[in-house]
Amino acid sequence: MSPSTVIIQKNDHIARITLNRPADGNVINIELGQELEEACRQANQDDDVYVVIITGAGDTFCNGSELERSFIVSKRHPSLEEMGTQYNVASVVAGIEKPVIAALNGEALGQGLEIALACDIRIASSAARLGFPNVKLGILPMDGGTQRLPRLIGKGKSLELIFLAETIGAEEAEQIGLVSRVVPPASLSAEVDALAKSMANKAPIALRYIKEAVNKGLDLTLEQGLRLEADLYFLLHTTSDRTEGIKAFLEKRPPGFKGK
Repeated sequence: MSPSTVIIQKNDHIARITLNRPADGNVINIELGQELEEACRQANQDDDVYVVIITGAGDTFCNGSELERSFIVSKRHPSLEEMGTQYNVASVVAGIEKPVIAALNGEALGQGLEIALACDIRIASSAARLGFPNVKLGILPMDGGTQRLPRLIGKGKSLELIFLAETIGAEEAEQIGLVSRVVPPASLSAEVDALAKSMANKAPIALRYIKEAVNKGLDLTLEQGLRLEADLYFLLHTTSDRTEGIKAFLEKRPPGFKGK
């Protein structure tokens, strides 16, 4: 039996999803695409999971898609099944309703960077390299890269990176806002775990609503976004967590949120 191409571990309300093809740079193939979709579905539907971490096994986050490589070598056009499974993984990650942290332990290229862009927060090892080499192959980013990157770092810099097929280091990625922070490779796991634990101590329903308000608000007018924010705020008043938060504050103790 072949080892799983995606490993999911859960501890203290945190689900860690690891892309597990280290010998192949965690490149996405059909099996990994299917297992990643299932892992994301499990994390999304598990009420005991408040925060999700996505990372890669070994010293690479994800070096893109096997489809791109096979087409260059064999000129074979992918089947509809391959297209649907491998070309849609970033959208699957983006569909997780809970906060998602990308732990960029190494190269995140092509579709690997698109997976990272679909996460909410990106923490990078100083050894990480990021970029879209797609245009060198005569293709373009096809899993949200042309849409999510400009929303994150702006149109001009995004076009420069994609047009030139540049690969940039973690420090430059931090300077342009592509990643939130850069840490030494040996510290990455501990830094990400600490961030995830801090978030997981917060009210999980409020975390989900914050993500919804920010993500949906980007595609709304300011007036519509403010209305969405107000609606979600009032919905939180119906939760037990909101009552617990107030009680804990008044009693000067840590809250015990239940996600209800």
